[in-house]
Amino acid sequence: MKIRSLLLILLLALPLSISAQERQRARELGIEPGILTPGPYNAITDVAGVSVGHTTLVVGDSIRTGVTVIRPHGGNIFQEKVPAAVFVGNGFGKAIGFTQVEELGNIETPIALTNTLNAFLVANALMDYTLQTPGNESVRSVNPVVGETNDGWLNHIRGRHVKQEHVFKALENAQTGIVAEGNVGAGTGTRALGFKGGIGTASRVLPEDKGGYTVGVLVQTNFGGILQINGAPVGREMNNFYMAEDVPYVVDGSCMMIIATDAPLSPRNLKRLAKRSFLAFGRVGAFSSNGSGDYSIAFSTHKDRRIPYTAASIERTVKEVGNDFMSPLFLAVVEATEEAIYNSLFMAEDMQGQDGRIMKALPIEQTLKILDQYKARKQE
Repeated sequence: MKIRSLLLILLLALPLSISAQERQRARELGIEPGILTPGPYNAITDVAGVSVGHTTLVVGDSIRTGVTVIRPHGGNIFQEKVPAAVFVGNGFGKAIGFTQVEELGNIETPIALTNTLNAFLVANALMDYTLQTPGNESVRSVNPVVGETNDGWLNHIRGRHVKQEHVFKALENAQTGIVAEGNVGAGTGTRALGFKGGIGTASRVLPEDKGGYTVGVLVQTNFGGILQINGAPVGREMNNFYMAEDVPYVVDGSCMMIIATDAPLSPRNLKRLAKRSFLAFGRVGAFSSNGSGDYSIAFSTHKDRRIPYTAASIERTVKEVGNDFMSPLFLAVVEATEEAIYNSLFMAEDMQGQDGRIMKALPIEQTLKILDQYKARKQE
């Protein structure tokens, strides 16, 4: 026993390698895509009132999944709906509630992300949560909004392990401020661009003369392609990319991109904002394969744009950013989406799942060497 204890102490005293150290976000490693400034948390929660909650399920040797929820504001979302829009990059997915968002231009529940076969159970839980919320006693119709990606390589997806209690826990624990990233919530069992994927987030704040608005993005990455970081061909240099010779590579998957802003936008301009996130999707090396469900959801938190469940009058007078002033917001969403995807990779860790399968995380040292070779990160 003494020898064992001594060995354990010695092992703990050894310096950790970078792969075993706490992972760092892209910006902390000198990777700063774009020209705009992030918010204080560099997260979707930099948009005032937005909160994020996760429930992560890592059980035994085969359950690797979870749920992530995004709350547009801290009140009763059904009674105070927010304007919203969706954009479909490639529709190989089980998106729930999107047609009503498209038709009416608003969302009335938190947004939930999970795995493919759990999407319907999570939608049911969102309905239960909404019906049980004080003030909704007379509600007879609810449009839950749920997105998903397929984590069935690492996770025993047929078990549908995300239950109502897990959704409720994520909703109740949703917080503003710092957002957990990587192998958490709906990103627990995902993989992206040849490495372990996950949850990532980022934000951008416009200069005051451009409106001073904030745009925040949260992604659930689970897709393939040819990884590029700040223009550097990382996937190609590592020989880990789609169609590489003698490399087993799955290009199908999905990506969910959730966009929040405090700018007073109409559903029409929110859809235009959502479209621009796919420019960032291409920047990181994705191309929306046949089997990839790639979606963006954008919403505005501006109080003047909220839509009351019970209208006080026939007409509404609301503020709106004009078309000619949308370009800075378009730039912000491209930059924030790109960095959010990077963060999902940099913050993810190696994951072993069902059947002993292992998905390795992005190797940091090797990645930084490639970025330095291509002058793709800030040098101290």
